[in-house]
Amino acid sequence: MPAAMSRGELLAKTAKDFSTLSALLDEIDAGTALIKDADDTSIKDVVGHRAHWIELFLGWYERGLAGEEVYLPAKGYKWNQLKQYNADLRAKQSHLSWKKAKETLQASHEKLLGFIGARSDHELYGGPMVGANNSWTPGRWAEAAGPSHYRSAAKYIRGRLKELSV
Repeated sequence: MPAAMSRGELLAKTAKDFSTLSALLDEIDAGTALIKDADDTSIKDVVGHRAHWIELFLGWYERGLAGEEVYLPAKGYKWNQLKQYNADLRAKQSHLSWKKAKETLQASHEKLLGFIGARSDHELYGGPMVGANNSWTPGRWAEAAGPSHYRSAAKYIRGRLKELSV
């Protein structure tokens, strides 16, 4: 799927992909959401992860604009350590209920929509995100944290539901 190139495209993708994911989540009960797979990951864990990564992105953006050091993906982790980071995140979020995980994702999604809606095409796509040390624009980072993650979560969830025959 081609990346969005404007605020309007990004808002449309974000809304569409969240709507698809949200409809899927509405069909899942707490018992099903908490069942771990072979990698010790549950549907609830995936939902909590997606909410967290939106918050990470928003933090990276704000720190970059403030001239502060931006830790990608997070302080103490390199990109090649994502598996460990995600395992550590699951442990930190282990207390989340299914209801709270969904509420957290909804709140993070609303923050992302607010972020996108408050910025111009130029702010989103006019140049690299400050502090990221690569060529990705804030809009591209927002898409990776939001709609791209929503699509991958929906794919994972559909697969898990099929495995569980729910």
